[in-house]
Amino acid sequence: MSERDFARWRARADAALARCLPDPDAAPRRLHAAMRHAVLLGGKRMRPMLVYASGELCGAAPETLDAPAAAIELIHAYSLVHDDLPCMDDDALRRGQPTVHVAFDEATAVLAGDALQTRAYELLADAPVPDATRVALFRVLAGASGAAGMCGGQALDLDATGNGHAMSVQALKRLHALKTGALIRAAVRMGALCGGAEREQTEALDRFADAMGLAFQVRDDILDIESDSTTLGKTAGKDLVQAKATFPALIGMVASRCLLSDLATTMDAALSDFGESASALGALGRLAIERDR
Repeated sequence: MSERDFARWRARADAALARCLPDPDAAPRRLHAAMRHAVLLGGKRMRPMLVYASGELCGAAPETLDAPAAAIELIHAYSLVHDDLPCMDDDALRRGQPTVHVAFDEATAVLAGDALQTRAYELLADAPVPDATRVALFRVLAGASGAAGMCGGQALDLDATGNGHAMSVQALKRLHALKTGALIRAAVRMGALCGGAEREQTEALDRFADAMGLAFQVRDDILDIESDSTTLGKTAGKDLVQAKATFPALIGMVASRCLLSDLATTMDAALSDFGESASALGALGRLAIERDR
């Protein structure tokens, strides 16, 4: 699976996102412009690509995957808007652009995040899938986004900020399983749901997604140290300045790279029974480990 193949899914996700966002010329214009700023100005589209990859692996038609792919990216975008706020990580740069509260204002950023979140569930409500599948999609995305998922992980991260070195490695893994891993797992699971995956398939895909989610965060921690703001599209070096809990801080760079290698092995093992048909998911897993931003 090459970069050209990924481009097909990125283009499909971008088109679905552009269609679902409100007209910037319609009132309230400032809010609509902020929503579009948060979503359309770049991004890896990793989560939508995971929806498409797992969905196609399980036999889902592409048109049934557009709504969950766009919905999970809207949830991801809302989380970044709120994460960048002064009361959270207080960042001025995201995807190489001014963050929403910098480009607009804090109140508009809060409202834009709220509106992106609710728009995600509107998309799922209209997804062209059976009612039972639609309810399952709602449940997966809501669970991954709330206190038992992304929001809970963010709360743990805030609690650890300034005292990150006191956290155990196991606690850090749990933090990131919620903050980062939950949405990655949800993306893979939502694609599988649209394809009507069997229980054994779903369990294997969950194992892959859990390993990928942790690998994504370990790589993020390494890049915050080794890369620069221009390459990352966000402020580099903030983890150290804020004394955040990171894998390099707790176990060192060498052990962090070894952990990435172990996670790659886990991902490969989880997909082994799918054979060549899972090559796209495997490539996305490698991309999570090898990316430079």
